Amino acid sequence: MEESSSSSTRSAAQTHKIKEKEPQKGGKKRTKAEEEEEEELFNFKSKSTEEEEEDEDLSDSEDSIFSGLEDSGSDEDDDDEELSDDGDEEGLDDGELKLEQTQQIGIETKKETEETGETEETEGGRTEKAKQEDEYVHDSSDEEDIRNTVGNVPMEWYRDFPHIGYNLDGKKIYKPIRNKDELDDFLDKMDNPDYWRTVPDKQTGSDVVLSDEQVQLVNRLQRGQFGDANFNEYEPQVEFFSRDVMLHPVTNRPADKRSFIPSLIEKEKVSKLVHAIKMGWIKPRRVEDDSRGRYYDLWANEDSSILARHKMHLPAPKIPLPGHQESYNPPTGVPRALWEQQDPCDRKLPFVPRKFSSLRQVPAFSRFIHERFERCLDLYLCPRQRKMRVNVNPEDLIPKLPKPKDLQPFPTTQSLVYRGHSGLVRSISVSPSGQWLASGSDDGSVRFWEVCSSRCLKTVQVGGAVKSVAWNPNPSVCLLAVALDSVVLILSPSLADRQVVLSSERLLSAPQEADANEGAGPVTWSETEGEELNHGIRLKIQHPKAVQQVSWHAKGDYVASVMPDHSSNLQVLIHQLSRRRSQNPFRKNKGLVQCVSFHPVRPYFFVGTQRSVRIYNLVKQEMTKKLQANSKWISQHGDHVICGSYDCRLSWFDLDLSTKPYKMLRHHKKAVRGVAYHRLYPLFASASDDGTVIVCHGTVYNDLLQNPLIVPVKVLRGHEITHDLGVLDVTFHPTQPWVFSSGADATIRLFT
Repeated sequence: MEESSSSSTRSAAQTHKIKEKEPQKGGKKRTKAEEEEEEELFNFKSKSTEEEEEDEDLSDSEDSIFSGLEDSGSDEDDDDEELSDDGDEEGLDDGELKLEQTQQIGIETKKETEETGETEETEGGRTEKAKQEDEYVHDSSDEEDIRNTVGNVPMEWYRDFPHIGYNLDGKKIYKPIRNKDELDDFLDKMDNPDYWRTVPDKQTGSDVVLSDEQVQLVNRLQRGQFGDANFNEYEPQVEFFSRDVMLHPVTNRPADKRSFIPSLIEKEKVSKLVHAIKMGWIKPRRVEDDSRGRYYDLWANEDSSILARHKMHLPAPKIPLPGHQESYNPPTGVPRALWEQQDPCDRKLPFVPRKFSSLRQVPAFSRFIHERFERCLDLYLCPRQRKMRVNVNPEDLIPKLPKPKDLQPFPTTQSLVYRGHSGLVRSISVSPSGQWLASGSDDGSVRFWEVCSSRCLKTVQVGGAVKSVAWNPNPSVCLLAVALDSVVLILSPSLADRQVVLSSERLLSAPQEADANEGAGPVTWSETEGEELNHGIRLKIQHPKAVQQVSWHAKGDYVASVMPDHSSNLQVLIHQLSRRRSQNPFRKNKGLVQCVSFHPVRPYFFVGTQRSVRIYNLVKQEMTKKLQANSKWISQHGDHVICGSYDCRLSWFDLDLSTKPYKMLRHHKKAVRGVAYHRLYPLFASASDDGTVIVCHGTVYNDLLQNPLIVPVKVLRGHEITHDLGVLDVTFHPTQPWVFSSGADATIRLFT
């Protein structure tokens, strides 16, 4: 209908133009072919008008089929094309002939219009009808969009398809080809003046340019205004009910009598209640006495207000609900034989699920009520105590440790590496001056190093795996004790001044006493000759068993050796160099001796066994204290002792407090191989098989009420783990905050 109305409108416009050109030139006679074409044109118009009158009662769906979507052009356009084609065939180049034809068409049209007035009236009625139909088609906003018939389906469903919906004919509406990149979009934005008002249409996928009215509507909606610009939101309110008497009231119903006369029925009821109160028949409610207490169900409702007010309320423990395994038809589980073999802690269920034909045959059914009754008795009779929780901040429980910068100096970085040994470096020792370093290895050599340059000055082949080396702590002599197999060697490396070397020679050249080995067993002192004497080996002390460790006294005249053995009491020997005699200080040793050490200042002798550390007073010749710690390595400084053990623990003892460890440090992941105290600084270190050396700061205050400060400050790494062995020995520099470590990787490292 829309297409036909538009075609009639265009034909009327063309006829009007022809009439305007008619008075310009005189008319000429038309050819027969032109007249036939004009008759066909008006016959088609009248025919279409008759068809529209006949099909006036058709539904909207039938009209939509002939909506003109298939035919893009109009009949008048086709006629114009035919006219132009005929003109071309005749070869008319002049405009005069065209004007004559136009005038003749205008005259003929006028005559036919006068003759057929009814036809014009019909056409006018059809035009008005078409206008009404157009108004109804586009009037309702609830009508679905006829451009795309998908309805209210989300358009995101067509995201992966080449089409975006279907038209009225059921044909696919394909998406427009969008091959623009960001550069094309930017150029379009610069060149196209309507770019800012162009929006995509979700129904058709095409771009729509908004008109000025639509842009103004969008701006009003964005500002929160009404869509209609002529709408006045501040119109005066129409008062329907006011104090003014209206000419025509809303209701003209007369008022009820009960609205202004008191009710007699209510008066009678009130009088009866007053009489009952006077006679005492109606009494006020009693106030409950709270002095006797209230009885309530202890576990009736956990969220009730009564339980919330009770200060000592204890909720009943809830038992887990039965699962599928407790039913009479449980799933197949673990066989009973396998269930009995498992440990009770590994069993998922405390029973073996069994199948029964009914619930009454389950063994627990007969005692169900009895078990529940016993549970209630247990909950009622069990003594319960309410513990008040203290709101403690977790951060307050962490001790406030000082910053590592405030605890300096301590070793932090690896400075030097001493390389030269081909086997495990089991023991190291620093000279009292701090200039020289001695090391013993499994390759059968003892090497002397210069500390500052890591240069090996001297190498002595001793012919066996060196278990321990110890430098004489007396600065007036220069001697080194070496333990290998069952021999203790006394070396004079001659790495000191001439006076120190001479005093060392005088100490070693003392004559041997007749009863030198009283109570020491088969211990033999002998001097070396030849090549061994040239290497610096001065004395040999032959022991009956393998020696594991040697330790010097602070004065430098006594040296102690350890020979661990369960079957003998001869485990510790003390040798005196000036008199060349040896003695066994203990008649009976309790336990396997692991390590011995002399106190640097006091006359104390420490003997460490597998379970305890015994402290002996050398002056009184008695045991003064027994520390409870399984130890392997002992190091002492003043009144404090540290012990390392193979169970990864480091025990710190205060001799003035207790025989039990004051602090137990578990920083290492593997066995602790060595511990050491610094003589001047409040530092101690521990070496472990995990390849690390942990340096700790330990400060003891003069105020006995203040606890000692023991803080790990640095973890030193550098040694490689070889054959599950890491760092084997550790020692401090006598004057500087430096630490030396020897490992299973045949290296010695200096950390400063």
